[in-house]
Amino acid sequence: MGRRLLIALAVLSLVPTSAAAASAGGAAPARSWAASEIRSVTAAGLLGGQSAAGFHPQDPLTAQALEDLVFGLQQALIPPEPLPPVTPPAYPPPYPPVVLPSPSPGDPPTSTTPQTTVPATTAPTTTTTPTTTTTPTTTPTTTTTTTTTTTATTPAPPPEPPGAPKQAAHPDASVTMTKLDTRLVQALGLGKAANEFVAGARAAGLKVPPRFGTEVVARLLGLRTNHPAPQDGLELLPGDPATRAEAAYSAAQILHFSGWEIASVQSMADSFSLPAFTNWQTSILDTAVARIGMPYVWGGVSDGPETDFGVSARGGYDCSGFVWRVYKLEQYPGSGSLPLVIRGRTTYVMSGEVPPSQRIALADLQPADVLFFGSRGPRSQPAQVDHTAIYIGNGWFIQSSGNGVDLATLDGWYKHEFAWARRPLAEAGLTG
Repeated sequence: MGRRLLIALAVLSLVPTSAAAASAGGAAPARSWAASEIRSVTAAGLLGGQSAAGFHPQDPLTAQALEDLVFGLQQALIPPEPLPPVTPPAYPPPYPPVVLPSPSPGDPPTSTTPQTTVPATTAPTTTTTPTTTTTPTTTPTTTTTTTTTTTATTPAPPPEPPGAPKQAAHPDASVTMTKLDTRLVQALGLGKAANEFVAGARAAGLKVPPRFGTEVVARLLGLRTNHPAPQDGLELLPGDPATRAEAAYSAAQILHFSGWEIASVQSMADSFSLPAFTNWQTSILDTAVARIGMPYVWGGVSDGPETDFGVSARGGYDCSGFVWRVYKLEQYPGSGSLPLVIRGRTTYVMSGEVPPSQRIALADLQPADVLFFGSRGPRSQPAQVDHTAIYIGNGWFIQSSGNGVDLATLDGWYKHEFAWARRPLAEAGLTG
């Protein structure tokens, strides 16, 4: 959160509240934020029908509706087995006669004159004296050929689609956002990838919540979204009941996959590992990963309800609010001056608190460093820095972005826009 903060404050003053917008008697219900996604999934026969009318987007998603959705997505993503080729019938002799077409009027007449046999001409006979040819005897040799068979490694086939939706034990019970993400990840065959992210984090000594793996995968796939700041009241926590609108959004993203997304996330999970951490790095990163799956809330700094700039939310973080929570608000025994190191609340203030001589380059990053991104990359000025995150090692970092609190890799846009980093632990003299 940087300069956009002041601009957005002015915009918020122009946005009518939901109560004011609905004050006119008999007004039609407000258009759902997921209207286009609802049209996509209902047109595909998912979530209850062929029409978006009567969808009830803000109703809780039930357990059976989720299982029906999973079944429908699997049927859509995994095409049926192709039919075997049809072999033409083999007629036993005598074969059916070939019927020639009757000549049309005007066609040249077909000759029916019998063929004339031309007598053969006898050629002169040449007498040849026979000769005897001796063929040398060849001793047969035995050649031994060694064949080396190379077995190619192929990816595991996708799970076979079930024949019918799974029957939920409590079909009318609501499901949480975490459960929604978990079932979608499993339906896509990425349960193994989720487990690999958990295993990699735990191998490095981090204490991750049970939802860690599936939330990392769901957000790498883009199954979550950020609501505009005036609608932050729509943001849901991991343990909140999922709405039908949120389920429609996720399903629409899956239906519009281009074909590479699942394999790409699985590849990222297969290679996921983290370095060894110091004790202080572990403490900082434990606080960060515990918030995986929290929503992006503009101005948010809390796991619980708060009102930021006149908009109430159930909890969540913007990018600098996430760093603020981890380094400023969390209490660490024996941390000394650590809470005092970061003084400014916005990204451009945080980034400008370290002089150029103490800025850390991309090649020198260490776990728990605070990352800054700007429109001009390393040439950015602090006023041009508009995003921040926390490095966890081996090219991975954790942030609060449009997908909520998620993991991402330092490549693509992030590598291009990386400005510099700072090391709060070292600034506070905490090196162990």
